[in-house]
Amino acid sequence: MVRNVHQKIRKFILNIIDVFYPYFKKLMPLQTFRYAACGGGNTLLNIFIYFISYNFILKKEVVHLSLIAISPHIAAFIIAFMITFPIGYYLNTFVVFQGSYLKKRIQLFRYFLVVCFNIFLNYCFIKLFVEKFGWYPTPSAMTTSGIVIVFSYFSQRNFSFRKEKIKLNK
Repeated sequence: MVRNVHQKIRKFILNIIDVFYPYFKKLMPLQTFRYAACGGGNTLLNIFIYFISYNFILKKEVVHLSLIAISPHIAAFIIAFMITFPIGYYLNTFVVFQGSYLKKRIQLFRYFLVVCFNIFLNYCFIKLFVEKFGWYPTPSAMTTSGIVIVFSYFSQRNFSFRKEKIKLNK
């Protein structure tokens, strides 16, 4: 039953994504395109949720918890992350990287590790480009995104959702 639902969702998503693939066929393989489409869509959702959370839910005010206070931009980041993290995992597991021999809980843990490292890379590269190299923040963020996206794709493909290598017998 659950597998059937995943297959229907996957088919629905791929029917939408794959319509656009012929325009990108010469630029990248199908799996890379699907990764870019799913990741791009999830990123847009993240930005939208961040915007709504920061401006309308949190109203740009500090969130006071019993022991700590969280700035509104960090609280909005946490809210958006809590929604888009599972969506990103789902898309990568059932749409982009199928056929991994790893158990789902291992995939989830590895996916989480890569996402955490991506957050760390974003922080480090933006600090490097803006504070050390003196670049403007927007080009720094764009360059950082490019680096992190490439790292993330190969990490997810070869670590989080890896497929067993086929051994050739001679």
